[in-house]
Amino acid sequence: MKKLFIAALLFVGVASFAQDADQKPSREPKERMTPEQRNEKQLKKLTTELSLDANQQAQVKQLLADRSAKAEKFREARKDKKDSNTKPTAEEKAAFKKQMEDEVAANDAKMKSILKADQYTKWKTLQEEKKDKMRDKMKERREDKI
Repeated sequence: MKKLFIAALLFVGVASFAQDADQKPSREPKERMTPEQRNEKQLKKLTTELSLDANQQAQVKQLLADRSAKAEKFREARKDKKDSNTKPTAEEKAAFKKQMEDEVAANDAKMKSILKADQYTKWKTLQEEKKDKMRDKMKERREDKI
């Protein structure tokens, strides 16, 4: 009887550990930064990576603030559309995509006017690296869901 009891306890203990191994550890939620904090963090990063002077820093700071405000407007408009439970038509999606492409092109043109040629080249390289990193993260998320 004693051996049976010990065997049962051992089995329950092993089974409980086996359950924990399959589950992924939950990530701690990141603290949300305000748009101003994100802009400051990005400005610091660009300053160190591109060696921006004071004049360039002021111009980039303004550009980041403008871009952040526009992004907030887009987010609000999209949220309003989502709240109304109507899916956007193909034309609306195409118009939104075109609008976003225009915003990116305008942002690139402004950055090109602010930065020197070598800084702009380095900035474009950083943008591509960031884009690749995001693609990789998206692939990982899709694979995790499957």
